[in-house]
Amino acid sequence: MLSPAQISQYENDGFLVLPGFKSAAQMRELRRAAADIVAAHDIERYKAVFSTGRQRQKQGDEFQRYFINSANTVRCFFEEKTFDSEGDLIYPLAQSINKIGHAMHDLDPVFGTFSRGEKLDELAEALGLVEPQIWQSMYIFKQPRIGGQVDWHQDASFFHTSPISVTTFWFALDDAHLDNGCLWVEKGGHKGPLRQIFVRGGEGAVLRTIDQTPWPAGKKVIPLEVKAGSLVCFHGKLPHYSAANTSNKARHAYTLHVTNGRSVYSKENWIQRDKDFPATGFKVH
Repeated sequence: MLSPAQISQYENDGFLVLPGFKSAAQMRELRRAAADIVAAHDIERYKAVFSTGRQRQKQGDEFQRYFINSANTVRCFFEEKTFDSEGDLIYPLAQSINKIGHAMHDLDPVFGTFSRGEKLDELAEALGLVEPQIWQSMYIFKQPRIGGQVDWHQDASFFHTSPISVTTFWFALDDAHLDNGCLWVEKGGHKGPLRQIFVRGGEGAVLRTIDQTPWPAGKKVIPLEVKAGSLVCFHGKLPHYSAANTSNKARHAYTLHVTNGRSVYSKENWIQRDKDFPATGFKVH
């Protein structure tokens, strides 16, 4: 599946771009399924806004419950700038959603088909994932003009295992470029420390700092401008962020967070599964 040069690049840089991994037809089906989920969202009951950084810390108990309970179901989250002072939508519903999460890969047949298969299973093995387990799926809209910035973070903060094993599979459903909020990464940054852990407690979770190393800057910070259909794989400790979408076009993406089934998955992670709903891998089941 991967050449020795690609494996070496992944090990050295912490990420790998695979152009043309998904077809236009596959992406079209996923878009349709996402649109159906959004259309069915109960806007009068749920108006949860997704944000990162300081804004997340201001979120109340109601949001915390909504977020935590989304772990093993399918829920929509809104962009920060989508409601007016009266709590009404400024934009149409379809143009207001920040993301859908977090178990579509297990609960929606279209997402399940997109998220699994021999090609992905072979890729996971090449990247060193033994008995892979998919814990989370997210459909990210990055809406035109209002798609917010996602601050620097490392995915191992949210899916901590011993040893660290989480790997991100990030599918570009639109061309991703500087204007519409493409990913930025610290090349080789996965060799540094894990800075934070997201720990579940009660009906919520908190992001704790465990290492004071500053977030990256300078020449090692590079944008990943990729074409629709590309798959970006990156190491769980790779620092990355995405800027706001200042363009007039959306930047849809779909992500999976996957761990090595032989590593120890932390009981403090915000997503937990029981025996009736186990995390499974890329093989079709």
